[in-house]
Amino acid sequence: MNSPKGIEISEFDYPLPNERIAKFPLEKRDQSKLLICQGGELSESRFFHIPEHLPQDTLLVMNNTKVIHARLFFKKPTGSMIEVFCLEPWQMPVAQAFEEREHCTWMCFIGNNKKWKEAALDRTFAIGDTQVTLSANRKEAVGNAWIVEFSWTGGFSFAEIIEHAGVIPLPPYLHREAEDSDNDRYQTVYAEHQGSVAAPTAGLHFTPEVFEQLEQKGIETEFITLHVGAGTFKPVNTVTIGEHEMHVEKVEISLSNVERLIQHFGKPVISVGTTTVRTLESLYWFGVKLSQNPDLDRMNVLQWDPYELESLNISAADSYRNVLQWMKDNQMTHLEGDTQLMIAPGYRYHVVSGIITNFHQPKSTLLLLVSALIGDRWKECYQYALDHDFRFLSYGDSCLFIP
Repeated sequence: MNSPKGIEISEFDYPLPNERIAKFPLEKRDQSKLLICQGGELSESRFFHIPEHLPQDTLLVMNNTKVIHARLFFKKPTGSMIEVFCLEPWQMPVAQAFEEREHCTWMCFIGNNKKWKEAALDRTFAIGDTQVTLSANRKEAVGNAWIVEFSWTGGFSFAEIIEHAGVIPLPPYLHREAEDSDNDRYQTVYAEHQGSVAAPTAGLHFTPEVFEQLEQKGIETEFITLHVGAGTFKPVNTVTIGEHEMHVEKVEISLSNVERLIQHFGKPVISVGTTTVRTLESLYWFGVKLSQNPDLDRMNVLQWDPYELESLNISAADSYRNVLQWMKDNQMTHLEGDTQLMIAPGYRYHVVSGIITNFHQPKSTLLLLVSALIGDRWKECYQYALDHDFRFLSYGDSCLFIP
């Protein structure tokens, strides 16, 4: 596979007027517009018609991560406000961190960091009839983030603490504070596993009615988990993508996920969202690595692995069988790993045959991922959307891309 490192990000720019960015969601999720680019044809529909546009025997794979109330605010006696933005647990599995009942440690961004002079910051709030005191203790810096140790009273889980004390993090390009309605609308209806600081927004259009229609058409669904990090909004500020460092995200895959996908290979696998694409394709490359070294102790897919590893023409099914055998050998019902995968033009998809996704920011790695699937047609699609009043980004309209 040819390396895409020399690609210039300026080739993935387009004019996006601020008024085209959807600041709020539609009243009903599935009323969003749907742009369809399938087999060279371009057409327009509404999202509630999505079952009619999916190929027969499609397996629809979705990311059931749940956005956490990641923004914690601490007011100092002087009146200064410090924001502690929880990114991911430090040296602990995500699920375990949320179950802790006294203390846990996270990697965090800190807003107004220079004003944090004290050893610890405290705030008190109520959960039901119980008064809870939450303390934050800043430790060492890691890159542009900090390690922060939290401790609290009341015996509640950290999941309960952050749910009551924190604020849901909206994308910075919305330029507004979160409202109560965002607690519901910035989650998919199938969100289950807490851990993301951004929603897998392609899934925001789904409703119980859409799921009912999918079932009637015989389209099956499967849920995997990738916790979306703040790096998903990280712009590419370098001239070429080879100089850009991809963010690392946490992947969770169950044994039954792997078995289900192996059974389905040979039929269409449509990914709901770029996070699901990255998960499914990363798992393929982990299986390739296992074919070369079955004694690996964990999944860790690096940014340029697809372009530097020889895939040895391993099929998706054989690669996933390697993962399945490795999980069984290690008596694992769930695999937790990391991916830094960069999918860019020149990448050959091994698992995903189509994608449901939203419209992405100019000069973003997500636009590179779309281009790797449908080539330069993304420009035609985005121009069509701009010319026909589509709404852009997280709360905007959706696309179905099948090459």
